[in-house]
Amino acid sequence: MRAFRRLVDAIDTEGWAALVTLTRVEGSSPREAGARMVVRPSGGFHGTIGGGALEWAALDAAQAALKQGRRPAERRSLALGPELAQCCGGRVEWRIETFDRRDLTDLLPIVEAESGGRTSLKASMRSDGRVERVIEEDRRGDELTASLPASEGWTEPLGESVRGVYLFGAGHVGRGGALALAPLPFAVRWIDSRREAFPAYAPANVALIHAPEPTNELANAPDGALIVVMTHSHAIDLEIVAEALLTDRFGYVGLIGSATKRARFLSQMRAAGLWGECLSKLVCPIGLAEVKGKDPAVIAASTAAQLLMTSERLSGEDAKPRLEREPRSAAFTPWT
Repeated sequence: MRAFRRLVDAIDTEGWAALVTLTRVEGSSPREAGARMVVRPSGGFHGTIGGGALEWAALDAAQAALKQGRRPAERRSLALGPELAQCCGGRVEWRIETFDRRDLTDLLPIVEAESGGRTSLKASMRSDGRVERVIEEDRRGDELTASLPASEGWTEPLGESVRGVYLFGAGHVGRGGALALAPLPFAVRWIDSRREAFPAYAPANVALIHAPEPTNELANAPDGALIVVMTHSHAIDLEIVAEALLTDRFGYVGLIGSATKRARFLSQMRAAGLWGECLSKLVCPIGLAEVKGKDPAVIAASTAAQLLMTSERLSGEDAKPRLEREPRSAAFTPWT
């Protein structure tokens, strides 16, 4: 969630709003430090700090703070078990800040930075008890500083940590995939050579890309991106898959189809002179093996779950030095 965008939207429409942030987490907690929730005076809210009794208590506290108007930030520490009867057993600390139209001048640059790419904020507590934030361009802000030192300040994440997904093909499963990925932490580039194949609208995290030569889109894909191939043409599928595997820098290369299709594609690539461990990284069929349904929506949901698992695994891996890649073979020509 782009919390500061939501915060400004709420101020624009209702005049003021509250921002709830989990600033510290000890032990087991339903959400991590840095989780945010924007609360409107009308009772609506965006985001979550974990649901259940914790979230209801935070919502009540945010509404109470809003009734007092723009005021100093409020902090509270709660033991989830003794105080809220939650079985998590940990302790969390939240901070509640209230904002009104006077804060828009300070908030709008943060919204722009938030939408332009992930960075971080340097925050500190002012003498009036309110939080001052400065955009830091050279840091990612992957983790929120656990404590809140009054003098040197702390670092806050800005924007969402998302992984790129390159979804090739706007057929039935492609459409289901775009919808299944919509609420997940992915930035999706949905690619097809047929402009008319796309729907009129797409989820906010999905960019519609009309590409007469879909394979060319891989050149600008970031390292670690997840590649999902399901076009209307086996020849195009093969070209994209071969290029993605040869590049050997993506976190996932998946192809819709059966084990027979996988064997045929591997045979074609080897016959064209491709070799190496990279070929073994082709995922086909895509999706979780435990899900047997063939309905497009079922395949899409299963694949989305597999992508989420893959993304979390990649995020948790330590950076390792990459071995020198094998020399690339001659130009690969798919079947016609």
